[in-house]
Amino acid sequence: MQFEKWQALGNDYLVVERDRLPVPLTPARARLLCDPHLGPGGDGVLELSPPTEPGTVAALRIINPDGSEAELSGNGAREAIMYLVRRGWTDRTQFSITTAAGEIRPTILSETTCRVDMGRARTVSDDHDVPGTDGRGALDTAETLHPSAADATPRRWRYQHVKIGNPQCAIRVDDLETLEALDLPAIGPGIEHHPVFPNRTNVSWYCELEPGVIRARIFERGVGETMSSGTGASGAAVAYVLSGGGSGAGDAEHEAVTVRLDGGELTVDVADDLHVDLTGWAVPVYAAQASDELVAALRELD
Repeated sequence: MQFEKWQALGNDYLVVERDRLPVPLTPARARLLCDPHLGPGGDGVLELSPPTEPGTVAALRIINPDGSEAELSGNGAREAIMYLVRRGWTDRTQFSITTAAGEIRPTILSETTCRVDMGRARTVSDDHDVPGTDGRGALDTAETLHPSAADATPRRWRYQHVKIGNPQCAIRVDDLETLEALDLPAIGPGIEHHPVFPNRTNVSWYCELEPGVIRARIFERGVGETMSSGTGASGAAVAYVLSGGGSGAGDAEHEAVTVRLDGGELTVDVADDLHVDLTGWAVPVYAAQASDELVAALRELD
């Protein structure tokens, strides 16, 4: 069993090709692979398979460390895209792949960087159970703090729901000091599992550093606090633009937002109709072959 490990801004995934796996990739097997002690470890598994739609290069399946499946991941998608190019699945600089969220269209910019057409973001979706609000609302985390968060301070958060492949809850805070002081492992689970998000949600806290530049911290469903998230950055950028933020540096029809994450920077272009293009890099960490013992352990799982 061969696989590669890739990372984008510190967000690391294992990349496998479905037709070269010794056993089907189940939730239990994904959990073992992502375990940093029992397996290679990672923020998820990217499974690539032959195209299922005409005119596309591949189908991408994204599995979280807890075994759940994600509709889309901006960082994971870029890693899969750059893998496809390096491994000769395509020699084109523009192509399409399919995900659970639908078709996405990358443009290769260099050996490590691509721009991905992420589609149109929405503020109203089935992932937000508060109709008629255009995605805006408030959450009281007094009763939803993580059980281990004995010292966490309950707060009432105003948020913006954004659906960009998967559900995002974007929360703007006043300043960088407040943002950096947040205990995401304590407050993230309660928001991720809050009843207003029937399918759980990713959460992005952000603040403006200067016009057109925001700092964001991300808590991903099925993952926890992460160094970066492409869809999380996109959700924060969309919420920022909807709240009137921006530099005015884009043209009349879009706003370019730089999102600074723990792992680095991403550029999110948000059009007037909320169409999103995400630009960033992804690089391989290593290529490897699983041991006979690991393959045997995978076979023993359902």
